[in-house]
Amino acid sequence: MRHTRGVATSAMSDRELIAAHVSGDTQAFAELIHRHQRYLWRVAKRTSYCDEDAADALQEAMLSAFRMAEGYRADAAVRSWLHRIVVNSCLDRMRRNRVRPAISLNASIAEQVASLACPDPGDDIADAIDRALMLLPAEQRAAVVAVDVEGYPVAEAAEVLGVPVGTVKSRCARGRVKLAEILAEFHPGRNRSAFPRVIT
Repeated sequence: MRHTRGVATSAMSDRELIAAHVSGDTQAFAELIHRHQRYLWRVAKRTSYCDEDAADALQEAMLSAFRMAEGYRADAAVRSWLHRIVVNSCLDRMRRNRVRPAISLNASIAEQVASLACPDPGDDIADAIDRALMLLPAEQRAAVVAVDVEGYPVAEAAEVLGVPVGTVKSRCARGRVKLAEILAEFHPGRNRSAFPRVIT
């Protein structure tokens, strides 16, 4: 039996949608993506260097998820499974394209910030954080986004990113230090302790 979107599929859980898709339901995967598209786009944007790369990586990720659905493990949340596919797609794309070189920890933070569009004094701190995230090495950014922005516990972030817990912790620690330095340049009059949890 096929389900029509807006009727049966909208009442199904994420795991039921995956199972239905694997079983041949032509509407199930579309419903799943419709349900999570805003979240996944946000993850792609924060993991990529620009919107164009994010859009391309997200499209590749959704194609991968469509094809890999049969291998989905029911012990993981579907959104976490999709998050991991999107992040991996973004990282793979950056490695292939080498869009920008990794920023040396010894490089002048001021010089790196000067290469960006100068933020307006009235900009919200969240906008400054989004800009600062773009200056982090890709792996650090993915860890910080998962733990500090999206709120995943470290153990779950490790599962999502496919790396050990210790690796997530170290990447977050290095990324937070880097973010604090960058944000201090964005807002030179503010003490680092004034920034939100993302950099503490």
